Amino acid sequence: MNRRDFIKNSLLAASGAVLLSGCTFKTAGHKVSGGVTTAKFKNIDVSMLGFGAMRLPTDKNGVIDDALNKKMVQRAIESGINYFDTAYMYMGGKSEKAMGDALKKYDRASFNLTTKMPVMMLEKEEDVERIFNEQLKRCQTDYFDFYLVHCLNKHNWENTKKYNVIPFLEKMKKEGKIKYLGFSHHDTPELLQEIIDYYDKWEFVQLQINKLDWKTCRGEEQYNIARKAKLPIIVMEPLRGSALANLNADATKILKDYNPNASAASWAFRWLAGLDGILTMLSGMTLPEHLEDNIKTFTNLKQLSEEEQKIYDKAIQAHLKTQAIGCTSCRYCECPVGVNIAGIFSLYNQYKQDNTGMGKKGFISHYEALRESERADKCIKCGLCKTKCPQKLNIPALLEKVDKEYKQLKGA
Repeated sequence: MNRRDFIKNSLLAASGAVLLSGCTFKTAGHKVSGGVTTAKFKNIDVSMLGFGAMRLPTDKNGVIDDALNKKMVQRAIESGINYFDTAYMYMGGKSEKAMGDALKKYDRASFNLTTKMPVMMLEKEEDVERIFNEQLKRCQTDYFDFYLVHCLNKHNWENTKKYNVIPFLEKMKKEGKIKYLGFSHHDTPELLQEIIDYYDKWEFVQLQINKLDWKTCRGEEQYNIARKAKLPIIVMEPLRGSALANLNADATKILKDYNPNASAASWAFRWLAGLDGILTMLSGMTLPEHLEDNIKTFTNLKQLSEEEQKIYDKAIQAHLKTQAIGCTSCRYCECPVGVNIAGIFSLYNQYKQDNTGMGKKGFISHYEALRESERADKCIKCGLCKTKCPQKLNIPALLEKVDKEYKQLKGA
């Protein structure tokens, strides 16, 4: 595999990371009217495929490709997608403006715009209002349809209470600047229950639910807590970063032998479609190919049959045998000295899973294509990345592991 093909495959895998949210077919009802399947939320229809803006298309310098993004947004709207999800910190703080630029020509009532309060960045109570007003300006809107308290773990939940975030957002609701208020959760089922019990006016919750995390990361427990609370669920990381879109060779063969025309990502989405309480599935679509594959899946979205469930279970078990590092490429870690954490882990996972034909020489070649300043051996072990990682990975130790294996392969 040449470098161009490898990079393309890597992007396809990474963008497959889909966030799923919402109400389920069973509780909310669903319909298809010449476009993607929708679910009912209160009195509105929400597309079950959401356009996630955490992994927007970029040029060779890593700058958002606004022209391509606008074309993809147009294609999304034409297909019936009406849920667009961004956040203050996505794409290095550039995502909200990019989405505002792309959406401003459309009737504001024709789509749902979502963003989030970055409570991890708050230093004083005044920051809450400042950031919210900045978000309105960036997104070029007078209101947000769905608004979340972002990335709640124990530390961020304490910040939420310390800086009176909820009272401020309630005020914004009364002023018509927020329609629906919820939160995204990145911690234990116990903390999830605490947050739900603390405030009885949450209208939805965003959770990390996917086939890989269902048992191993207590995903099923969190799902059940949300269902008991009757909160519609927005699912993030439905593909566990790129993992479920980029299965290893054995797992891929199992799925392709059964249905050669179905992408690995489509299996993951359809598995989620079988869960009650799902409202929308957010997908970070970096390339037009991602968007087209997702539109195909979500047009008349069908959950897996009993036979397909068994096939998918078998494929996941095959994949788990070679799972290396559970990184989702969210890039929340942002190394202060510039180590390309997500890029390194993506390379390592694809080498270990042997799902791109990379091999040892390919891993060495692609790893050495990184700038020297971005490589694993430049980690200073400050530990800042560990505090930001939603997956709770011991990133410095994992970087050390990758560096050690690279040097062993290089010397072999």
